[in-house]
Amino acid sequence: MTIDSCWLVRVKMFVKSRLLSKVCFMQTRGMHLLNQKAYVDGEWVTSASNQNFNVINPANGSVIGTVPNMNVQDAQEAIEAAAKAFETWKFTTAKERAHLLRKWYNLLVENQDSIAKIMTAESGKPLPESAGEVAYGNSFVEWFSEQARNVRGEIVPSPVPSKKIFIDHHPIGVAALITPWNFPHAMITRKASAALAVGCTCVIKPAEDTPFTALALMKLAEEAGFPKGVLNLVTSDRNNAPAIGALFCESPLVAGISFTGSTQVGKILYKQCSSGIKRLGLELGGNAPFIVYNSANIDKAVEGALISKFRNCGQTCVAANRFLIQNEIFDEFVDKLTQRVKQLKLGDGSHPGVNLGPLINDAQFHKVSGMVEDAVSKGAKVLAGGKPASQLGSLFYEPTIISGVQSNMQVYNEEVFGPVISLIRFKTEEESLQIANATERGLAGYFFSEDVTQIFRVSSHLEVGMVGVNEGLISTAEAPFGGIKESGLGREGSHHGIEDYTYIKYTCIGNLK
Repeated sequence: MTIDSCWLVRVKMFVKSRLLSKVCFMQTRGMHLLNQKAYVDGEWVTSASNQNFNVINPANGSVIGTVPNMNVQDAQEAIEAAAKAFETWKFTTAKERAHLLRKWYNLLVENQDSIAKIMTAESGKPLPESAGEVAYGNSFVEWFSEQARNVRGEIVPSPVPSKKIFIDHHPIGVAALITPWNFPHAMITRKASAALAVGCTCVIKPAEDTPFTALALMKLAEEAGFPKGVLNLVTSDRNNAPAIGALFCESPLVAGISFTGSTQVGKILYKQCSSGIKRLGLELGGNAPFIVYNSANIDKAVEGALISKFRNCGQTCVAANRFLIQNEIFDEFVDKLTQRVKQLKLGDGSHPGVNLGPLINDAQFHKVSGMVEDAVSKGAKVLAGGKPASQLGSLFYEPTIISGVQSNMQVYNEEVFGPVISLIRFKTEEESLQIANATERGLAGYFFSEDVTQIFRVSSHLEVGMVGVNEGLISTAEAPFGGIKESGLGREGSHHGIEDYTYIKYTCIGNLK
């Protein structure tokens, strides 16, 4: 065999080994976290129908694995298991619950690399970004393990000496948690750890695109020692999801619903919950403005724009959507931003150096490409990107900047949920606020200014639940996350995150001497 042929054989063997390692990466370090069954009443189970569905890697279209395609019957069994477990779990002490949450947190930290790999495979996120979400999601378990022992009641001074007035908090019961694909780890831990901390039990329905991350969390919760039935997870495809959601809303055994997802679906769940007057938490879509004023530090504004827009390829509910740039600094900001955007690397999230992965599925890809096409057809100008990156795969779309955006374009009025920056020029602060607030959504808003009086003024007038001032990344376990208007109800994270899972009981003791 010649030297050249030996070299070729070695190259082929190397390539083959790399391909096998990528296809089977979860068969090594992450194998014990790869579960292809659902988790109900402390058991790993299949669906009643014995049907499954495939979970697809959006970067290359390969099948990662299969999970049970559960239906209403399966969901009912999970609800009943949670209701039975609640009868004992609600009487555990705050210290006991805090201890279990801390054990879960420790296991999540020990296994964070494996969870991140699973997440990248099923969501398409770049691996460093998946690792960031794992750390972020873990922080909620740690936070609520500490908050469990800080839910305090009150003794209220009585108007008469013969009475004592006590106020305390009780868990509401079974909490049904419906979570999205864009943050498959953090949206579960943010909800479940708050519910568990106060004595609720949970039934979780993760998104059909990303169930393996959720199942990994259940595996580690099982290892932490949570009693059977306290945490349950059902998986289903898109066809069965509406019926399961309706069951959650209408079942008398479910005390509360927490949902993160689209405003459209949130409205449906809101209506369905009305028959039982359930406790309801909704974290819905946004249409976040990103405003850059004349006084802003341009370089910081550009960095903030990249963080707030392109995290998870723009597929976050708090992603900046409409970029409002004041007239005097418009050209400078756009030039610097365009240079940076053109440097972003698009590709398979498991590869080193990649900044953006693919969009999650065909529906999302067609939505993004359609909105850009609509804008261009109505006069918008593409400054960067603006087309699919089909050479990388069917779900890749180039990071895009479009200018000349007008009110008759979809990108002006709707949440794009993709890697598209829509530039709008404005003249005055009053005009910027008018444009920013001209939407039924009110989740997050961002603005950059070095004028302290303007900072307080604009922050006060923005009609959103969360404001980032000179900052593009605002989420943290210590802060209340949520919106106003059609962006939802309630708050998650912070000490307020427990409120949706407790009710207040007032006790009056009379005839005291």
